[in-house]
Amino acid sequence: MHTKHTSFGFSTRAIHHGYDPLDHHGALVPPIYLSATFAFPTVEYGAACFAGEASGHFYTRISNPTLALLESRMASLENGEAAVAFSSGMGAIAATFWTLLRPGDEIIVSQTLYGCTFALLHHGLGEFGIKVRHVDLTDLAALQAAFSPATRMVYCETPANPTLRLIDIAAVAELAHQQPNVTVVVDNTYCTPYLQRPLELGADVVVHSATKYLSGHGDITAGIAVSNQALAQRIRLQGLKDLTGAVMSPQDAALLMRGLKTLGLRMDRHCSNAQAVAEALQAHPAVQWVTYPGLRSFPQYELANRQMKLPGGMIAFELKGGIETGQRFMNALQLFTRAISLGDAESLAQHPASMTHSTYTPEQRAQHGISEGLVRLSVGLEDVADLLADIQQALAKCNGANLRPTTTSAYALK
Repeated sequence: MHTKHTSFGFSTRAIHHGYDPLDHHGALVPPIYLSATFAFPTVEYGAACFAGEASGHFYTRISNPTLALLESRMASLENGEAAVAFSSGMGAIAATFWTLLRPGDEIIVSQTLYGCTFALLHHGLGEFGIKVRHVDLTDLAALQAAFSPATRMVYCETPANPTLRLIDIAAVAELAHQQPNVTVVVDNTYCTPYLQRPLELGADVVVHSATKYLSGHGDITAGIAVSNQALAQRIRLQGLKDLTGAVMSPQDAALLMRGLKTLGLRMDRHCSNAQAVAEALQAHPAVQWVTYPGLRSFPQYELANRQMKLPGGMIAFELKGGIETGQRFMNALQLFTRAISLGDAESLAQHPASMTHSTYTPEQRAQHGISEGLVRLSVGLEDVADLLADIQQALAKCNGANLRPTTTSAYALK
């Protein structure tokens, strides 16, 4: 059996890439290497490993056979040269920032970001002399005007958490790379490489909270960074080894590889369920607005079709009556679980203003498009009729009318 599988399709690589059972006593499932340290056959070999001249494993904080297989597989799925595994998505983001930025540098970031990323930027990087500039990255003229000789990075999420606003990765990367020494970093957590591959669109680094869709089962925290070989090695030896120490455990790497085996199947179901829920919400008289990349009413619908394979499993909406009605709706849910995170088999509902984006001040939330009444749904893998029934009964308790799904899909599956 080939060990690289580079010519195979996405799901085949997610299951097989980089592993041959016959090299491991016939074990169909890759073994978990629990050792923290590894023996050297000679002093010279050990010295070569520490110098980066040999590729052997010597300490799990730097590399481990189980982690190496996961990293190889993730690099293949994102069409990158190399990947680095971390203990959380924030570990991947922080290690990337601390590796590539220095005091006096400037980072341009999109208007809306995950709350902990926002906190890291303003309470971490900002306090260490790195200037953070929020820019509307959908406005290329505004991005062009924001560059300065000190700019070293452009960072964005697309779709953004929680507003689902999209960034045209190819256009932003093209503009950024006209500047000297600017790295483009994209958080691809919402999409996974199954729906979107930023490196193919011109990004330099892709980061993930692998806790979410990549794992898919809500039982680990994990992060991934994917880039070219040289940049990934810098992130490993500086950001991971020396600056954060945020190493993923071998057990979590094994669970993550198990999750990757069903990623394509799961994302198809997440997307089809979310499409039905979004269309039904949009048709409901109690809903003030709903945003979902698969709706024709979505302002960036054309970009979603061009940049993403499918519109994803996340929905943002607000009910008439604002935050109080939204809270009543969430408290009335019975099948949707009130919990943060996303991408699990279970459908989840949360209120960003009081939960994941509470690190923003009310003024900052308003500035970045996060309304106080916004409800975020992570649509899971349950039977869609049951999800619609749960939303219907919750809306009925908010004095809403019956919720009826539309008969046709607004987003053709590709």
